[in-house]
Amino acid sequence: MCDEVITEYADGLAVITINRPKARNAINSSVAEGIAAAMDELDARQDLKVGIITGVGDVFCAGMDLKAFLHGERPYVPGRGFAGLVEAPPRKPLIAAVEGYAVAGGCELVLASDLVVAAQNAQFGLPEVRRGLVAAGGGLLRLPERIPYQVAMELALTGDFLSAERAHALGLVNRLTSPGEALAQARRLAAAIAANGPLAIRVTKQVLVESREWPAEVAFDRQRELIAPIFTSHDAQEGARAFAEKRAPAWTGE
Repeated sequence: MCDEVITEYADGLAVITINRPKARNAINSSVAEGIAAAMDELDARQDLKVGIITGVGDVFCAGMDLKAFLHGERPYVPGRGFAGLVEAPPRKPLIAAVEGYAVAGGCELVLASDLVVAAQNAQFGLPEVRRGLVAAGGGLLRLPERIPYQVAMELALTGDFLSAERAHALGLVNRLTSPGEALAQARRLAAAIAANGPLAIRVTKQVLVESREWPAEVAFDRQRELIAPIFTSHDAQEGARAFAEKRAPAWTGE
C-alpha cells in the first residue's frame, strides 16, 4: 500500500484514509491504486464487515489532481474506475467520513459510498464545469438519485457548493457532527452495522442497490433468490438462538 493511502483493519472495520494534505487529498494514480487495493481487501476478508473512507486533516478530497492531469496522469484503475472506487464500489457497506471540502471527484467518492457522516463545515459540489470539464466519475449519474432532480441539475450546471446542513436536510448526509468529529461518528455508525450478521449485511446492501433496476413484476422473485441462502445459514440459526437465550450472537459468516 502506498504512503498516500493509509489503511487500518481492525474490529471488523476497514478505514481508508487519503493522505495528501498538501494537495488537499487530491486523487492521483497512486491514491487510486491504493483505494482500489483497500476495496479489494474489504471485499475479500471475511473478518471485515464495513468500510470507512476519509481524508487526513480538514479536507476530505478536492477531486482529481489537476497538476498530475496536465502531465498526462489519469487516476483510473481498470475494473473500478476513477479513484479505484466509483465504477465498482465494494460489496460491503462503505461510509464516507467528510471534513471540509468534498468536491469534484471528492464528491463522487461520497456519492459512491452508501452512508455519509459529515462535519457541519463540510461542503459538497461538482464544480467541473467551471474548469471546462464534466463530472465523469459517477457524479451526474448518482446525484439525482440522492437529492431532488432540480437541485442536482442546478448544482451540476452552476458548479455551486452544497453545505453540510442543506445536504443533511436533503437526505444526502446521514449524520452531522461537530468539526473534527466525522471519523469518530463514522466509526460508531460502522460499529452498529458490524454488530449484525455479516451475511445479512452484505445481502441487504445487495438488494437495496440492485433492486433499483428490477421491474416490479420480478422484484420479489429476484429478492427471494438472494436471501434464500441467508435463511438457511448457520448465522440465521445463531441469531434466533441468541435471541432466545438473551445473549449476543457469535457470528461465523456461514
